[in-house]
Amino acid sequence: MSDKILAPSLLSADFGDLAASVKKIQEGGAGVVHIDVMDGAFVPEVSFGQVVVRSIRPLTTLPFDVHLMVQNPERQIESFAKAGADWITFHQEAACGNEAQLLQKIRSLGKKAGISVKPATSIETLKNSLKFADIILIMSVEPGFGGQKLIPQCLDKIRELAALRSELGLNYKISVDGGVNAQTLDSVLQSGVDIVVSGSAFFNGSLGWRN
Repeated sequence: MSDKILAPSLLSADFGDLAASVKKIQEGGAGVVHIDVMDGAFVPEVSFGQVVVRSIRPLTTLPFDVHLMVQNPERQIESFAKAGADWITFHQEAACGNEAQLLQKIRSLGKKAGISVKPATSIETLKNSLKFADIILIMSVEPGFGGQKLIPQCLDKIRELAALRSELGLNYKISVDGGVNAQTLDSVLQSGVDIVVSGSAFFNGSLGWRN
């Protein structure tokens, strides 16, 4: 799995001791820290903000992938870039047709630009954005809650994205988030994904990731 990147989700960390959680991520073979930002509007829950990202930034040199599960993501991009995000991913469903512009804005800030889709959203909606994206994040559960079961049909989107990448000569990385555990890890890896986001299974030690 040396060519795959593990991205533990801080959403499943111990909020009472984020320093210890970040240390566990760094020592657990991860290549990225995945930070889910939820606004209570695009998704029902509320999670991290810029202040938290800024406060944990000195704790690790690993890249921070800030996943904006928020309405009006254009209002959040610059502030999270300043807070310490290295990758910034927003949702196609929240972009209101401005996907390409937002991806280019993120890149203009010197960050990797990502776009995500919910389980019910077709890959077809991304066709005009792919050439501007560094990361495509496939949600394999409904965004907003940890501990859900992976929706197997979402792995078909990963295969479709991998085929499109080859067909179009593009270089984006494909990421998956939701329900990745010891039972689903092999099928996820075989789908052609590059980046694996895992929350509960990583932090409880049951994922079975092998470097």
